[in-house]
Amino acid sequence: MSEEGSFGLTAAEKFFGLILVIVGALATYFTFTSTQALGAYSGFFGFLSIVIIALGLFLIIAKTE
Repeated sequence: MSEEGSFGLTAAEKFFGLILVIVGALATYFTFTSTQALGAYSGFFGFLSIVIIALGLFLIIAKTE
């Protein structure tokens, strides 16, 4: 891979990670504020939203070479 295109790929990866963190935070907030409507599934959706946050943080922290 050439060095010219690597900056755009790195920026896109960091931007996508930021989007995932924002979506995961919103999903976590709405999951834990609407536990009455979700019932027994609130733990499942809470776990999935935390996985989305972790994936976004991994994309932000990861170093692209």
